Amino acid sequence: MFKSFYKFYLICLIFSVQVVYGQSVKESVPTAFQQFVSSGKLPNGIASLTVLDGKTGQVLFEKNSTIGLSTASTLKVITSITALDILGANYTYKTTLSYTGDIDSLGVLNGDIILTGTGDPTLGSDRYTSTKEEVLLNKWVYKIKNAGIKQVNGRIIADDLHWGGNTAPAGWAWEDLGNYYGAGVSGLNWRENKMGVVFRHWSIGQPATIEKLVPNVANAHIVNEVTTASQGAGDNVYAFSAPYTELIYLRGSLGRDLKKTIEIAVPDPALDAAHQLHQALISNEVWVDSLPTTGKRLMNTGEKIVHARQDLDVHNSPPLHEIVYWFNQKSVNLYGEALLKTIGLLSHNKSDTRESGELVAKYWEQKLKIPTSELRILDGSGLTAQNRITTLAMSRIMHYAQSRPWFEIFHKSLPTINGMSMKSGTIGGVLGYTGYHTTSKGEAVTFTLLVNNYVGTASNMRQEMFKLLNTMK
Repeated sequence: MFKSFYKFYLICLIFSVQVVYGQSVKESVPTAFQQFVSSGKLPNGIASLTVLDGKTGQVLFEKNSTIGLSTASTLKVITSITALDILGANYTYKTTLSYTGDIDSLGVLNGDIILTGTGDPTLGSDRYTSTKEEVLLNKWVYKIKNAGIKQVNGRIIADDLHWGGNTAPAGWAWEDLGNYYGAGVSGLNWRENKMGVVFRHWSIGQPATIEKLVPNVANAHIVNEVTTASQGAGDNVYAFSAPYTELIYLRGSLGRDLKKTIEIAVPDPALDAAHQLHQALISNEVWVDSLPTTGKRLMNTGEKIVHARQDLDVHNSPPLHEIVYWFNQKSVNLYGEALLKTIGLLSHNKSDTRESGELVAKYWEQKLKIPTSELRILDGSGLTAQNRITTLAMSRIMHYAQSRPWFEIFHKSLPTINGMSMKSGTIGGVLGYTGYHTTSKGEAVTFTLLVNNYVGTASNMRQEMFKLLNTMK
């Protein structure tokens, strides 16, 4: 009798699973969403989900779809799509190496070497072969020596005045600014505006001393207050600084067994670029008689950079579609801030972050009739907790992207998470996913799921979100 009952139970279970997976998205998602919000993880929070037919754009399911919520890094898809639509997939940034003054018969330049940026976020990055620090420095040293320059009676100046120097969005938190993911965006970015710190561990509770900086950044004055924690404690080190600050405070603890380079933001990346070029020239027997500086530092003293220059090299960044790939795959916040400022400057001659965000909202109001109140954009990366976007607006913009000639490029930039092509977002109390999927029944869907103010761990909340999203598989 037990065997008969077990067989009957197994048949019922298989049948129920077949029923669930045999349902359409329109039939299965409502029940799954109700179970999701009833899980007990949102007693004082909110969840919003919009699911669109991937072909027609028709709403298949929506709940709280017109309530503006914090997005975390899912905002990056809106920045990416807007940049690809306005700037074009092959847009590039240019960085110019030039000199002022004259070169005499002995190869002495009586003038300055100037590196002029236009906001390229990839300059010095190790993500691309052509942008690596050593590749660029070697090329620039060659160009300088090939021009007959053997000595510089002047300075190496990194002109970072494009966009007004090194800045950060007003809404970024103090606890984020000094860390690699909170690095400011400069008119001349360098090595993604970050540096590495390698610690040496001692006894638990004792200071963890700094063994080295990778690389040794100029003017990096660090106050180290990090202590050694027990094995398995992980990385709890936070850097506190801001653009152009003189001191970087390192606080927190580091697990005794953790062998990891801690990445922090560089307060003045342009100065570091000028310093690295200065050192590279000296290493190649080109003497420079003055200390390196930047356009911003000169402006603060009332000095203006000479405009009459002779170009030595123009470096082109990787095309925009390659920038977007790493922007979404690795969630590089710097790329988003550079793209947002570029959109604002080239479309309406406004590079202020807040104004650029407003321009993006107006763009989508004109393009898709999305009310600007559904797109309160305060940065380009989603690090600002004050962004307020509706899942309906994000899903509609994602759906629009499918009609554009660059869609395959954008689609490939989205990570594969839980077996679905989607961008994730995580900041304190916020989790989100937006992407595309084709169900087992062949239904193409575009979706956005945002959760604000949940309780419990982020890991547990993700698993609940995956269960909900799995109903679209």
